[in-house]
Amino acid sequence: MTIASQISSPKTNGSESVAAIARRLAPDFAGRAADCDENDRFVAANYEALKAAGLVEAGVPVEFGGKGAELAELCDMLREIAHCCSSTALAFSMHTHQVAIPAWRWRYQKIAAVEPLLKRVASEKLILLSSGGSDWIAGSGKAVKVDGGYRVTARKVFTSGAEAGDLLMTGAILEGEEPAKVLHFAVPMKAPEVKVVETWRTLGMRGTGSNDVVIEDLFIPDAGVAVARNSGEWHPLFHIIATIAFPLIYAAYLGVAESARDIAIGLAGRKAPDPHLVSLAGRMDTSLRAAQMAHRHMVEIANQNAPSANSINEVMIGRALVAENAIRTVELALELAGGAGFYRSNGLERRFRDIQGARFHPLQQGPQATYAGSMALGLSVDKVF
Repeated sequence: MTIASQISSPKTNGSESVAAIARRLAPDFAGRAADCDENDRFVAANYEALKAAGLVEAGVPVEFGGKGAELAELCDMLREIAHCCSSTALAFSMHTHQVAIPAWRWRYQKIAAVEPLLKRVASEKLILLSSGGSDWIAGSGKAVKVDGGYRVTARKVFTSGAEAGDLLMTGAILEGEEPAKVLHFAVPMKAPEVKVVETWRTLGMRGTGSNDVVIEDLFIPDAGVAVARNSGEWHPLFHIIATIAFPLIYAAYLGVAESARDIAIGLAGRKAPDPHLVSLAGRMDTSLRAAQMAHRHMVEIANQNAPSANSINEVMIGRALVAENAIRTVELALELAGGAGFYRSNGLERRFRDIQGARFHPLQQGPQATYAGSMALGLSVDKVF
């Protein structure tokens, strides 16, 4: 049994686990991965398959028509997808965490306001988009107060899956407020004031379709604003977002590393073993195990269901360790495979490019170290991001 297949997900409510469903989809996803990568083409067919298989509503509570999968199960689902198509896994992790967050708020905070969204995800197969790469703690775009609501203008970059999205979960900075306020709301992607601009030509993760979304003078009613918070400061909602979202996002990168390891072992098995080859394999598996252990820590922290500055610190330490060791795993996999790994047909060079994306999500190396150091020294982390 390979490292990449050593995933054991519990069955969800007595039925097939979401990871097992993803595993059934894997051969088709794998068959389309190279073409999407080489042609900068969004993995649209894979999204249709995810809808048909019921994975769009995987994280929706059973009470609202979903599968009720918990965080660890959702992570296993994304890892399975990443074993065959990195781009599908990463893009779908953005939808998955945007579902998991309101599901958590309903389950643990008894927030009734999230029920309509969760029900719509299940009944209408809505795809939720994240603008986290554009917004994060500072926010971006502008909102101007008008009668009955706000007029919003913004450009949201890194919007993975934009082509398939129904609602963009985003925000904008309210003009004229001091301190600056960020308003959070959902943007209907089919509104005439919203368009997708194709900018996504990148080193890796080419099939995610993480294009720019441009919003021009879109009216958001007062009732459509879910949260207003200070720009540039951590807010309790972002404690929840960061604690829940990043184990899911980095499950995709862990899956990339696991699959790279298995490809490299297969290629290296064609060679006569020598001490250098054996050492490379051992170093590779050691790095992978470190990434797996760090990711498990992220999930364990999230499962404490106590989002806070401390949970963010632990999750982001895990995020840094997963990124570092997943990247190192793939580097060693390429070295172990030797010249064979250089051929696109073997799939390893694509995973080498795809894993580089693990560097760029918050908290990146500098802010993460500052956050952890501030926590260790008892300093404020309210504005460290």
